[in-house]
Amino acid sequence: MSTTAAPEVEHKLPVKTLVSASIGNAVEWFDWTVYATFVVYFAGQFFPSDNEALALIGATSTYALAFFFRPLGGWLLGRFADLKGRKAGMLLTILLMAGGSLVIAVLPTYEAVGWLAPVLLLLARVAQGMSLGGEVSNASAYLAEIAPPARRGRYSAFFYISTGSALLVASLMGVALTSALSEDQLQAWGWRIAFAVGGLLGIVGLWLRRSLAETDQFEENAEKARATKNPLWLTLRDHPRAVAQLCAFTMLSTLSYYTFFSALTPFAINFRDADGTDVFIALSIGTALFVAACYPFGALSDRFGRKPQMLVWSGAIAVLIVPLSFLVQPNLFSLVVVFSVGLVLYALLASIAPAIMSELFPTELRGVGIGAWYNLTVAVFGGTAPLVITALSEAGHPLVFFWYVAGAAVIAFLTILTLPETKGSQLR
Repeated sequence: MSTTAAPEVEHKLPVKTLVSASIGNAVEWFDWTVYATFVVYFAGQFFPSDNEALALIGATSTYALAFFFRPLGGWLLGRFADLKGRKAGMLLTILLMAGGSLVIAVLPTYEAVGWLAPVLLLLARVAQGMSLGGEVSNASAYLAEIAPPARRGRYSAFFYISTGSALLVASLMGVALTSALSEDQLQAWGWRIAFAVGGLLGIVGLWLRRSLAETDQFEENAEKARATKNPLWLTLRDHPRAVAQLCAFTMLSTLSYYTFFSALTPFAINFRDADGTDVFIALSIGTALFVAACYPFGALSDRFGRKPQMLVWSGAIAVLIVPLSFLVQPNLFSLVVVFSVGLVLYALLASIAPAIMSELFPTELRGVGIGAWYNLTVAVFGGTAPLVITALSEAGHPLVFFWYVAGAAVIAFLTILTLPETKGSQLR
């Protein structure tokens, strides 16, 4: 008598769960981008408007300060998620971010309440900075922990699909509002619309996340997490190699992100005389390609491994970043090539970053390990990237910045060689 094996049931992606987990990240980056996009319009609302330059400095300094609360948020909210659960951590992060946006949308102006206005703005941004620090670790851990081992790359890809989509939507909102409203209207009240939309998106995300189930991985390790004392110290004592590896590839990852999504735009306009509209079009095309590439690259890592993909990414950046800088010229085709090549290369890493980071630490230390060390590296290298490229360009040495990124790529490449291959592995 012959027997036939039961056909393998095709895996179906839990799209609603993945979108619910990732939407917080989308809201975080939408709000973060909206602040940078509209700061020129609302700076005079929160700081003395008789000196436009000082008002802008005050508003951009508030933006920069929020960066340095990311490591604190990553540590505190990562530990909170290790103790109370990934779902609880993700609900808290989106609540902080949405709340910060809604507060900014209704804040009184400097003219109405004096110096209380910038203080309240700073407090709202600090909440958002801490929220963003916690969101990365908590959502990364959640996506990695709910994924079948053989599909962790695919699940992780949704994290940066949401990021790229949010950046596109925020940019398009900037175009829509600046086209529909006069400059006076934008300065008086138009900028508040963008923050209100961010807050409302956050409320939708909060509602979606309420239905998420806690991960089995957290439930099985909850007691161990509660018994763990001084978790941040333990990441250094027991997992120094993982901390060093995380910091090394995150250094290149954050430099890649802020070079192509942030620093290149003012560099192209101010120092290479590129047309602002051309830069925006090129960035939009590059961003759309980035979003489109994330899921296929996640699937590719599940098939061929994380390590080869990371080596291609870091090696290509090391070789190509300086030649790409020569293509930043006042012509649309060159700009499209620069943004498209740079962002598609970045998608090689971004698509699998949550999986890689989660595979470095055991469950009881995963939230705090990713949250603290990832965000500290981002604050030091990513937060300073626009400042460094501007300062070097002003000094007449713009190429030094691109050699700096190439150097980071070499460090990342050598570090990735020391990583074990983790595709298909069980999380600790």
